[in-house]
Amino acid sequence: MPLSLSKIKTVGDLRRAREASAGALPRRSVKNEVRENLIRKLTAGETLFPGIIGYDDTVIPQLINAIFSRHNFILLGLRGQAKSRILRALSDLLDEHIPVIAGCEINDDPFDPICAACRRQIAAEGDATPIGWLPRSARFVEKLATPDVTIADMVGDIDPIKAARGGLQLSNELTMHYGLLPRANRGIFAINELPDLAGKIQVGLFNILQEGDVQIKGYPVRLPLDLLMVFTANPEDYTARGKIITPLKDRIGSEIRTHYPGTRQHALAITAQEAWTARGTDGQGLEIPAYVREVVEEVAFQARADRKIDKRSGVSQRLAITCLENVLSNAERRALMGREHAVVPRITDIYAALPSITGKFELEYEGELRGADNVARDLIRSAVANVFSERFDKVDTRCVIEWFDLGGTLQVSDTSSAKELLGQARRVQGLVELVEHLGVGSRSGDPALASAVDFILEGLYAQKKISRSEDRGYQAAEQPRRASPRASETHVDEGLPLPTSGKKKYYN
Repeated sequence: MPLSLSKIKTVGDLRRAREASAGALPRRSVKNEVRENLIRKLTAGETLFPGIIGYDDTVIPQLINAIFSRHNFILLGLRGQAKSRILRALSDLLDEHIPVIAGCEINDDPFDPICAACRRQIAAEGDATPIGWLPRSARFVEKLATPDVTIADMVGDIDPIKAARGGLQLSNELTMHYGLLPRANRGIFAINELPDLAGKIQVGLFNILQEGDVQIKGYPVRLPLDLLMVFTANPEDYTARGKIITPLKDRIGSEIRTHYPGTRQHALAITAQEAWTARGTDGQGLEIPAYVREVVEEVAFQARADRKIDKRSGVSQRLAITCLENVLSNAERRALMGREHAVVPRITDIYAALPSITGKFELEYEGELRGADNVARDLIRSAVANVFSERFDKVDTRCVIEWFDLGGTLQVSDTSSAKELLGQARRVQGLVELVEHLGVGSRSGDPALASAVDFILEGLYAQKKISRSEDRGYQAAEQPRRASPRASETHVDEGLPLPTSGKKKYYN
């Protein structure tokens, strides 16, 4: 707290400070306060919502318009689209501190108290009434909507114990126990997953959104609250668990639609920001190849476009975040077992990260028939094929393919050390030389070289130029034996366990 504010301890001190420096301690509504602070940040070129990536041309302009319009607003979008993070970032648009009557439950303005207790205190003590300074962090109140939330939780109720101790009638305003909304007075009140709130509780929000006040029980108590109300909702909730009642939707000023990252670069930036990659393994360095990061992100993009996955449920960005963390863990485990000096994840570590993928999407009927594990494997294979084609589209890989076509086979495991994998790979003509197209040189170290070789093998397999099986490993791509257009795909994929936990894989 600034030194000048620490000296202002009573209503009289605050009054004199305002008279001495007009405008230094302004009295503003919350919506005006947020609007003016946003204007100041925009003018100064400051970052408005740190950590929010990919919304600069879509969500953020709409959000600014809503705040400039002094609207209560709702963020509408599927899971994992940073809705809650955006709401929490709004607290940065509040003043650093505001004056309140000391001990007030609803943060009363010293010059305009709305609760009976504060009005009585001001009348009795006048300018000697003590005040406190409320930080912006305490002015953001968040509530997750659940069906068991009651109107008393949100608005308040009569407290018989308080009435008995004070010898008061139940109709006395001093017997009120304030709910979350009054306690958020002069701040921002956020409700997450609004459709999950019972309809009768949503009705209780009408007055707050329109007239800015609440009424507790049936007593003639009106509290003209000063609030910015913000909400989040998932469109799926409108038909699955609950819905936002029409009169409440009508009172929400702006409806802002969020979305998943539009480009792989945005997705990479989000995952790099959120994933735990700062591993502290003693004596080991961590290097994550760019193509591994890209394949992880591409898995999420493939999932959002796959017809076997329910698009109404969405595929959260958390899929890529948790997948990358699991990929690093598998690479870390292999490095520790092989006593390697560096932790470098491989593409096959993504297959080992299935537990972090299969729980992140809901399947349609066709997907249920195929099974979550098989769907996830298909997604990884498609992702590898896309990333591999971008990097090797104009690279001649025929020498490697011909080696397998002539009967060569290659057997490796996802737990194989880098030295062991490279020893096997050097048997394949031209394979190790292809890693130069990934920017990996002979001085990069065995773990990095092994990761690059693994990417090339998996890329050729994903493009069906070679095949892979648990028994025979990587081998020559076999031609379909049946007329069915899915014959070769079934031969390669159906019933093929992923190469995890030491299972050998054979290329040929």
